[in-house]
Amino acid sequence: MGPQQPVNDALSENRFVADKLDEVARLLEQQNASLFRIRAYRDAASYVRGLSHPVRLDYQRGGKRGLDDLPTIGQSIAATIAEILDTGASGLLDRLRGAADPEQVLRTVPMIGPALAHQIHDDLGIETLEALEAAAYDGRLASLKGFGPRRVESLRHSLADMLARRRPRQAPIDRQQPSLADILSIDQTYRSNVDKLPEIKPRRFNPTGEARLPILHTERDGWQFTALFSNSPAAHRFGKNRDWVVIYFERPDQPEGQVTVVTEHGGALDGKRVIRGQEKACQAYYEAQEQRSV
Repeated sequence: MGPQQPVNDALSENRFVADKLDEVARLLEQQNASLFRIRAYRDAASYVRGLSHPVRLDYQRGGKRGLDDLPTIGQSIAATIAEILDTGASGLLDRLRGAADPEQVLRTVPMIGPALAHQIHDDLGIETLEALEAAAYDGRLASLKGFGPRRVESLRHSLADMLARRRPRQAPIDRQQPSLADILSIDQTYRSNVDKLPEIKPRRFNPTGEARLPILHTERDGWQFTALFSNSPAAHRFGKNRDWVVIYFERPDQPEGQVTVVTEHGGALDGKRVIRGQEKACQAYYEAQEQRSV
């Protein structure tokens, strides 16, 4: 039996995780996020840094639920810690830094190469593995050229294996998202205040390296929102990088989700802001608004 690992070495990963959580809190503070959200990440960082055992043990024993059960750590922060432990990085942190590369995230799935990652991100606006899994079940992925039933089913299995430890032992039956009205209101607030918002330096499509991407952090009805213009290849190719707005949302008891809000062209919703993939619900929302105003 070899020598026992020094305690300091065994806990070095805790410090690594805590440092990343502290950086999330620092960037949120710089970008005028709510004090509640900033404090949540700082408290989680302090707790992880002070643990007397490796936080990875909690993850290995109980998956994401094992992290969620720790004091000061809710579902959304547990997901961030799980991602750091799995990959050494955090999509949230990259997003706040302006360094997010969604296509690289998609390429971590065994069956997805650069061309396919580009197609998925370009056509569907998908940026996370969780969103990719949702698209594999709701029909959006099957709508892409080259995605037959067998390929979609294989992708479902691959994602289930990759995400198994990051999800609760039993998926919540009450998975929720903010109301359509709140999402559209956040979109309006963001676009109306772009000149007053803090800006980040996106790594992609930014040859001058300037801070030019406005970012909004706000909260409503218990949800934390982050909104910013899409910096995807498709947004730039179609000249929509100041029209398409990506909105991320989370709640302590709900995992992070995201939607993209765009201006519709043609049809009954011509000129209106709609949530991509939820056009029918948006049409019903606007019709109900019109009826109330009569």
